[in-house]
Amino acid sequence: MKPKVFITRKLPQEIIAQIESTCSIKMWQEEDVPVPYEVLEKEIKEVDGLFCLLTENIDRALLEKAKNLKVISNMAVGYNNIDIQAAENLGITVTNTPGVLTETTADLTFALLMSTARRLVEASDYLKNGEWQTWSPMQLTGQDIFGATIGIIGMGRIGASLAKRAKGFDMNILYYNRSQKSDLEKELDMQYVELEYLLKKSDFVCIMTPYTKETENLIAAKELRMMKETAILINTARGSIVNEADLYQALLKKQIWAAGLDVFKEEPLSLNHPLLSLNNVVALPHIGSASINTRLKMAKLAAENLLAALNNERPKHVVV
Repeated sequence: MKPKVFITRKLPQEIIAQIESTCSIKMWQEEDVPVPYEVLEKEIKEVDGLFCLLTENIDRALLEKAKNLKVISNMAVGYNNIDIQAAENLGITVTNTPGVLTETTADLTFALLMSTARRLVEASDYLKNGEWQTWSPMQLTGQDIFGATIGIIGMGRIGASLAKRAKGFDMNILYYNRSQKSDLEKELDMQYVELEYLLKKSDFVCIMTPYTKETENLIAAKELRMMKETAILINTARGSIVNEADLYQALLKKQIWAAGLDVFKEEPLSLNHPLLSLNNVVALPHIGSASINTRLKMAKLAAENLLAALNNERPKHVVV
């Protein structure tokens, strides 16, 4: 009998065919609407495998309803949507999809840095709204990128790829990480510093660290006060690493110059969120890995992880 799999979002046909070749599948048929929790509660009871996204809250209560579940394949690098401890206690393998989105996310991070620094979204709206009536010396002036100092918090794969892009702009690169990366320091002429020094000296502070209990609210009022008034905060990691209420106050009071954000504590972000009322915020809908090729690679890798576990093989990327 084929293993039973539930897929929590409609996938491209080639990925469905990949899984369906050896499994019996059921799939939530919406592309842009997350599967309701009550549907997950029903479907998880009998399946052997679950293919899910970051949008699904796979908590202990849900996992305890699963009778046969062997593997949860998360189509993402992060996995804070899953109760990892509960999965491990119940003997359920959890996998993720690192590596394939590194360069795409680094591209987006640097693009967000540039668009925030040069006020591109604001300038585009200015033109479209008919406000461009003349040229003036300081009209829509932004911050320079070439030769500026970038501080990268978290020097994993994506952080290193961001540093390579910064090197192309002749930026001075500071980084803070749990461990020092001596080889990368030599390759990219980077400097390992403590977080406080990074915050005080950087023109751009880029958050690239994973979300953990230790990094929750890593950037809050105290840290924001350390930053330059001309500094720009960029976050493409996880929303909860930044205290959004404190960030709003810092931007409102012009303690820092601007912020570029691709991630938020609650997603999708409410249109009533205070940060959206500020013209010195560039906000994106969590599109860090959103290139066609990368999303297909992520889905393919998630499918491979799923099928390996169901075939009693070790998947390429195991969380627990």
